[in-house]
Parts: sequence; structure tokens; C-alpha cells
Amino acid sequence: MSEKIKILIVEDEMIIAANISLQLNELGYEVTGIVPRGEEALMHIKSETPDILLLDINLKGSLDGIETALEMQKTHDIPVIYLTANADEAHFNRAKETHPYAFVAKPFKKLDLQRAIELTVSQVGFKNENNSNSKTKEDEAFILNDCIFVRHLNSMVKVNIKDILYIEAERNYCRIFTSNKEYLLVMTLKEMDKKLPSKPFLRVHRSYIINISQITEIATTHIVIGRKAIPISKPLKKELLKRLQTI
Repeated sequence: MSEKIKILIVEDEMIIAANISLQLNELGYEVTGIVPRGEEALMHIKSETPDILLLDINLKGSLDGIETALEMQKTHDIPVIYLTANADEAHFNRAKETHPYAFVAKPFKKLDLQRAIELTVSQVGFKNENNSNSKTKEDEAFILNDCIFVRHLNSMVKVNIKDILYIEAERNYCRIFTSNKEYLLVMTLKEMDKKLPSKPFLRVHRSYIINISQITEIATTHIVIGRKAIPISKPLKKELLKRLQTI
């Protein structure tokens, strides 16, 4: 039997939080905790990492839900589902920067919550990936020291490491970008990060791995590669600057 999906509820209205917890238990998920503040959520994640973060946008305290997600993403790659009673444009645009997997508008029905979680689980894969999918991933790419062979149409195509600009996560897939082509792989970004040679590559965001040698600009909150602005956090920016000194 596969393990239950673990969900942390971050909601400052405790009656709503308790009701969500009850619904999640009925749906077969495991609730790792209910916390009312973003700061408490970050502490909880350090001790017991959930599979999904169910996060109210309008939290009281020093961190709202979006700020909590941004802080979490500096150290963890946990899918976020936002709960919100305020779906205005400003909140939505801020929330998009954290790449959430779903929004659930309050007041919501049990089915709304269930569908949002099921969509997230299907996108991420978690512990329920079947063996045939793993086999496909082996067939999709062979990663060597200086090149990657990727499946393109009905053949395996050689992509030189030095020609890769960046790699972007796309649900359970990742997309390799070169200056003139892109390739879609059935492989998560996390798996790709483990297999890639470490010298030219650095994961600078939950959704991006970059080729350091292809950087054309380093700004305060992002870097530019091939006209693409890629977000980067302060800790990873420090790591990037260290790595640039060794090239």
C-alpha cells in the first residue's frame, strides 16, 4: 500500500482549518499539522516536511501566505495550493510568482478542495508514480559528462552541455532550452538536477536549472539567459557568485 499524501494546513481561522482537516482525513490524506502563522509553518516544515502546503493567502502576522511560500521555496520544493477569499488582480499576480499548483476560493466546497489536491498530486507524481513511467524516463535521456542524448520524435538526439541555456520544470516534465531548439523530457527537474554534471549547472529556483556559462545579466532578483529573465533567491545568488569565480 502506498503512503498517504501529507498535507500541512496554514490557516488563521481555526474553525475553517479544523473543517479542512476533517475533510482531508475523510478523503484519505494525512494532515501533518494546522498552524495559523507563516512563521510557524516554516518551523513545522523543517521538522516534518509535508508533500503539499495548503496555504491561506491572507495570513495575519509578519508574513502573509505569499511571503511564506517565497521563504519556504528558498529551502524546500513543496507544491503550494492557495486558499483565498481575496482573488483581486494584485494578490493573484503576486501569488503567480510562487508558481502555485492551484487556487481554491473561499467559501469552497469539499469537491473544490478534493479536485485541487488531486490535480496537484497528478502533476507532481509523488509516491504514486508507476514503474512503467520510470522506465519511460530511462528511455527519454542519457546524460553524459559533455552531452545529453534526448528522445526527439523517433530518434535520440545529441545535445551538447555547452549549448544548453537553461532547463525549466513543467509539471512532471522538464524542458531543455538551447539557443535554437527545445526538448521536452519525461523527467522531473529534481531528477534532472541529480543526474546533471555539477560544474556548469546550478538550480536557482524550484522551476529552473541554469547553465552558468550562458548568463548574460545578473540583477537583484533575477538573472538573464537568452533574453529569458529567471528568478533567483538571495542565498542562491550568493552561491552563483561563488561559482562564477571558479569558472
